[in-house]
Amino acid sequence: MNDQLNNGTVLVVDDEPEIRQLLRILLKNKGYATIEAGNGREAIQLAGEHPETDLILMDIMMPGCSGIEACRQIRKVSRAPILFLTARNTEADRQAAYDNGGDDYLPKPFSQAELIMKVSSLIRRYRVYGGVPNAELRRARAADLLLLDEVGCRVRKNGQEIRLTDKEMELLRFLMNNRGRILDVRTLYEAVWQNRYMPSSDNNVMVYIQRLRKKLEDDPANPALIRTVYGRGYQID
Repeated sequence: MNDQLNNGTVLVVDDEPEIRQLLRILLKNKGYATIEAGNGREAIQLAGEHPETDLILMDIMMPGCSGIEACRQIRKVSRAPILFLTARNTEADRQAAYDNGGDDYLPKPFSQAELIMKVSSLIRRYRVYGGVPNAELRRARAADLLLLDEVGCRVRKNGQEIRLTDKEMELLRFLMNNRGRILDVRTLYEAVWQNRYMPSSDNNVMVYIQRLRKKLEDDPANPALIRTVYGRGYQID
């Protein structure tokens, strides 16, 4: 692993040594340390051995154990974000990546500038919301600060009572009952509003998410409780 100034530790997984070398040099020049795996099975092992990993760059097409399978297994031992770098770019490939624990997807060939932007963004969100044990805004702790009184449509946060409307309470209850799951807008709308989803339904969900954040978040502009998982939906852990 690179011992230089560390903006984050990245596990690079690709069966092509030339690709790993390219990524290693690119990341090193931006201040990232790297760990390397040449196949999916090795990636699973290294993810478990290196809890300091902040991000995993994962190829999909690898012999023996695909990146999708490796991702599924890694999710048992690590919450580090996984960014897929792959020549496979069909809608089905993207869906499989997300369904099995992937966080983002960048097709090959890719822009080096775009890659670094995604790396920086994913690591920053992970450190703020999910992965660093000493972070003040850990997701699991944020939800544990809430005590729901569903009969009175009240919530207590840090002992302070917060009144919610019926719909706000229904939305929060559904999110809390699905802690750890990323819920897309359609799922939220059909479960909470009990109506058939239409494209215009997005606005209803967004408005009520914003209302909950104004009432429950310490900083609604930088939510630590009700997270937006970009391109996928909302989540409470």
